[in-house]
Amino acid sequence: MTIDPPGPLLIQGCDVLVVPESGDVTVRTAQDIRIDDGLITAITPTGQLVPDGVEILDGHGLLATPGLVNGHTHSPMVLFRGAAEDVPVHDWFNKRVWPMESNLTDRDVYYGALLACAEMISSGVTTFVDHYFTPHEIAEAVAESGIRADIAPTYFSSQGRDALEATVAFAEQWHGGAGGRVSVSMGPHAPYTVNDDDLTLLADHARRLGIGVHLHASENVQQAESSLARRGVTPIEVLQQTGILDAGVMIAHGCGILPRDYDMLAAHADRIAVASCPKVYLKHALWPLTPIRDLLGLGVTVAAGTDGAAGHNTLDVWEALRLVAETQKLETRDAMFLSVSDTLRLAMRGGAAAARLGPGAGALEPGQRADIALVDLSGMRHRPLHDPRAALVYGVQTHDVKSTVVAGRVLMRNRQLLTVDVPGLLAEIDSRAGRLVDLSSGASVQFYDP
Repeated sequence: MTIDPPGPLLIQGCDVLVVPESGDVTVRTAQDIRIDDGLITAITPTGQLVPDGVEILDGHGLLATPGLVNGHTHSPMVLFRGAAEDVPVHDWFNKRVWPMESNLTDRDVYYGALLACAEMISSGVTTFVDHYFTPHEIAEAVAESGIRADIAPTYFSSQGRDALEATVAFAEQWHGGAGGRVSVSMGPHAPYTVNDDDLTLLADHARRLGIGVHLHASENVQQAESSLARRGVTPIEVLQQTGILDAGVMIAHGCGILPRDYDMLAAHADRIAVASCPKVYLKHALWPLTPIRDLLGLGVTVAAGTDGAAGHNTLDVWEALRLVAETQKLETRDAMFLSVSDTLRLAMRGGAAAARLGPGAGALEPGQRADIALVDLSGMRHRPLHDPRAALVYGVQTHDVKSTVVAGRVLMRNRQLLTVDVPGLLAEIDSRAGRLVDLSSGASVQFYDP
């Protein structure tokens, strides 16, 4: 099922967050936003636009921000939130998550993805960059819920050539689907689970189809050291040798990127994004963090992500961007690094670039996609409101988002989701929960040994 194209929409009386390519983020007060055919067509002082024949969304007392982008996640893993806690990363994969994932059916993946879509819509996330199995089910959930997603079908070389060809076929079928709300990337899991020949082949397919690659690489420094010991090259050098960097790539985590990798990244900087998901690094006691200051200095795009909810517990990108700012200040020992303006730009323009949404995306401007969150900063936790930008970075919680618009369609109005039957969905999820965490079969989708 897909949803019908939206009609014209007018958001009245809101303040608007202005996110320039550089410099300070600002707030323009008392504005109306006109939307036609899924695009912003005008932003003017309130009262100047004629509201005849359009749907009205009341924005008085609210701040309109660009919709958030979850720069890296595994949406159906909401099904395992809280089921793999307080274990080291090796056991997290081998004794908990990958065995539990062997229990998944196609319909489990669909309902998990739909729950993830609903959760993200409810927090002002308008696009997510996904990496998971059974991508057709995720695409159906995206199409039905109205959100936007870039979907990378997870591929391990152990699955064989038929599985690789199936990921290519999915890209050929779904890229540009759901009225343009679904895009596709090639999804090799990582250099330690996908051999060089397959990486090269998937890079070739990505170039042929005009899409990118999304994979895990140099997730932590131990992976980089292991690759150097085994092969004499870092994971980033593997990506260079196999054509992945040239094809264009979203690198998940990148905490183990080394200075020897910097020249390669700089040479392909316009085709590379790195997603930082600091909550999972903190939970798994992994150090160092994504080297964001160095990456930005190389011209590499950086985005904020949650990773899967099995590790992050939520899909709250507000929390992710806050942790990016806080942990980077500590990591660099510099309280001035990642100002509130730079953090918002990283999350919004950086996230949009990572999701390949096109030039200028991640800002509310005429001609851009109408992907918008309306945020209420009037509550006690934000008062007095000296700086709404600081409130967005350091104070906002998901329930502060009152309405969410994607491609000009209102998906949530005044905290009411309009495209997902939430009570029915939660009942379906609860009916499946016990079976999903049963480890008695002894099966596993893979073995973690980077």
